[in-house]
Amino acid sequence: MMKKKHVQMITGIDIGSTAMRVVVGQCAQEDGRQCHIQILGAIEVPSSGVHKGAVTSIEETVSSLSHALEQTERLVGVPIEHAWIGISGPFIQIQQSKGVIAVAKADGEISPEDVGRALEAARTVAPPLNYEVLHVLPKSYTVDGQSGIKDPIGMTGIRMEVDVQLIHGATAQLKNITKAVYRTGIDIDDLVLSILATGDVVTTSRQRELGTAVINMGGSTTSLAVYEEGDLLHTAIIPIGSEHITNDLAIGLRTSIDVAERVKLEWGHCDSDAFTKKDIVDLFDAGAEYHENISRQYISEIVGARVLEILEKIDQELVRVGRSGLLPAGVIFTGGGAKIQGLVPYAKDVLRLPATLGYPIDLSSATEKAQDIAFATVVGLVKWAALLNEERGGASSLRFTGANKMLQKMKEFAKSLIP
Repeated sequence: MMKKKHVQMITGIDIGSTAMRVVVGQCAQEDGRQCHIQILGAIEVPSSGVHKGAVTSIEETVSSLSHALEQTERLVGVPIEHAWIGISGPFIQIQQSKGVIAVAKADGEISPEDVGRALEAARTVAPPLNYEVLHVLPKSYTVDGQSGIKDPIGMTGIRMEVDVQLIHGATAQLKNITKAVYRTGIDIDDLVLSILATGDVVTTSRQRELGTAVINMGGSTTSLAVYEEGDLLHTAIIPIGSEHITNDLAIGLRTSIDVAERVKLEWGHCDSDAFTKKDIVDLFDAGAEYHENISRQYISEIVGARVLEILEKIDQELVRVGRSGLLPAGVIFTGGGAKIQGLVPYAKDVLRLPATLGYPIDLSSATEKAQDIAFATVVGLVKWAALLNEERGGASSLRFTGANKMLQKMKEFAKSLIP
């Protein structure tokens, strides 16, 4: 008997402040086997209309996104009708909650329906004013006083509790993002906090079990997710990114933003001790109008100062959850901002932890861009969607459906505005 093979197309869109990235993948699944993800195409275009993850101009956002979608459709040869949208920015808030229920069955066996009711009970807490629930992430379950349970389904008990993290997004900003996406003519499968999707695709289950932190260095923000014992322990969004390094270079070198960006990418380094005053860069080679020699040591001092600030703020978040210098699997850097030379050894010294760059794992690809750390988030969205679809019907799928009710309302509202 030949095994049936199901192929599902998935599109992920990362709406960033510096770039719009779109990835199309497929989940090929044979009966009895785990879903295998293959990336078919990846596109990146400059972003406009978005600042620090928030939409500042719907028209410009729609224009950038439409341009990215057109290129993607031309690349993969099929129309894109729906997508998973990654979001980030300072308009995200995190809240702890607890849900308590009585087990429904007379024999006390816990069913997926009981888990669903517990999660619903946990999300009944009032969100901050003008915020909506994006994700309900269970941390652990307690059954009749026995704590630390990962999966209670099938166990026996009378009373079940669940500790969860509720991730909220500002209603106005979420509506602006959904409105911009719908105006491009595609539907939204779901909204996903970008750092969660990134963490899934650049870490292994063993790293999450031992304890690790995923750091996504974007243009305007740096996102952080801390894992321990297989669960998400803490998330944070720091309003500083690689654009701030470019701005510092533009001011320090008295040059244009474009030249500063080129200098950052080609000669930027975190450690000024790696160079001497004899190491010189001519700004003319970076696109400046005139010849001007600048010491690489001076460039590295500017870059290193801003990177140090980002790393110190990351360490403050680790201190907040009692994990500063205490993550055996270390920190994993990803995102376009993590391409700065010398970041890994510099982070090891500042954070006192093992450090590495995070590339997407457990997938095959027809394009090299899928292995670019700048594409880790949008590739993670494809993997997130594939795993969620695979787990539908189980308790684990309930943790990621926090935005569905809100999304349906926004969909109806946004479509009513489209002529």
